[in-house]
Amino acid sequence: MYNSRISGLGFYVPENVVTNDDLSKVMDTNDEWIQERTGIRERRHVVKGTDTTTSMGVKAAQKAIERAGIDKNDIDFIIFATLSPDYYFPGPGVLVQRDLDIKTVGALDIRNQCSGFVYGISVADQYIKSGMYKNVLVIGSELHSHGLDMTTRGRGVSVIFGDGAGAAVLTREEETTKGILSSHLHSEGQHAEELSLIAPGMGKRWVTDILEDVDSGEEDTSYFPYMNGQFVFKNAVVRFSEVIMEGLGANNLGPQDIDMLIPHQANLRISQFIQKKFGLSDDQVFNNIMSYGNTTAASIPIALTEAWEQGKVKEGDLVVLAAFGSGFTWGSVIIRW
Repeated sequence: MYNSRISGLGFYVPENVVTNDDLSKVMDTNDEWIQERTGIRERRHVVKGTDTTTSMGVKAAQKAIERAGIDKNDIDFIIFATLSPDYYFPGPGVLVQRDLDIKTVGALDIRNQCSGFVYGISVADQYIKSGMYKNVLVIGSELHSHGLDMTTRGRGVSVIFGDGAGAAVLTREEETTKGILSSHLHSEGQHAEELSLIAPGMGKRWVTDILEDVDSGEEDTSYFPYMNGQFVFKNAVVRFSEVIMEGLGANNLGPQDIDMLIPHQANLRISQFIQKKFGLSDDQVFNNIMSYGNTTAASIPIALTEAWEQGKVKEGDLVVLAAFGSGFTWGSVIIRW
C-alpha cells in the first residue's frame, strides 16, 4: 500500500487588518474583553469587491503547488473545505479547477466546518493509499466577515471570526515510515444546533416565507451564526483530548512524542487547556489565533504553513493536527514529517 505525505503548503489572508479597537467602534466591546475570552487581538476581513472564498483558496493553492515542485496539471483531485462558499451551489471545488485551469479532474466539497480540513486530509490520504490518485490538493478557505452580525447583539460570535485560506498538496510516496500515519474522525449530531447557521437552508422555510418576512420588515436572526459558547468550550476540551490520544494510541505513541501540535484555532483558551493537560511546552504547540482569529476550515492549514515557514516543523517531527467544531464534528491526523 502507498503512503501519502504533505509535499507543499501555502496560505493567504486579506491585507485588511481589523483590530479589537476597530470592532469597539461598531459594537459595545473592547480589546480587554475580547482578549480575555478568546486571545484574539486582530483578524483579517475581506474588503467588499475584492477576494472571495474561492479566490483566496486559489491563491493559497498556487503557493502549495509551487512548493510541492509540481505542475498544476499534476493535480489528480481537488478537495475544498468551507462553510462559506461563493454560491449555494455549485461548490468552490469546481471553481478552483476552473480558475487554476487544471484539467478535468474531480472536485469534492466538504461541509465539516472547523474540522473540514482534517476531514479533507483524511479523504485525500485514503485516495492516495488506495492507489487511485498521486497528487491531491486540499484547501480550507473561509469568508466569514460578510455574514457576521457586526452589532452588539452579535458580538459573542462576530469578534471571533476572520477570513483566510490555506492549502496542502498530498503526494504519493513509497516510504511507509513517514507521511500521514493515521486519521481519526467523529461526529455527534445531537448537538448540531449549539453551533450553527440555520438559514439559508431548504429545511428552514419556503422562499415565499422569506419574502413575507422581508415585506413585514422583521429581521430574521437565523441568518446569523449562533454559538452556545460555554457548551461548545466544554465539549471541545474533552473531544480534543480524546481524539489526540486516540491518534497517538493507534500509533503506539504518547503525548511525550509530540513535536508539534497544530490545533484548530477556535479559542486560545482551548489550546492552552490542551497544552497544559498534555504537559506540552510553548515550542510544542503552534497558535496564531491572536493575529487571524478563527478562520474555521482554513485555520489548521494557515497555522501549519506558518509553523513550517518558521522552521518549527522539521523533517522527522511528529506533527499532530486536531480540530473540533460545528456538527459537532472532530478529528485528528498524526503525521511523521
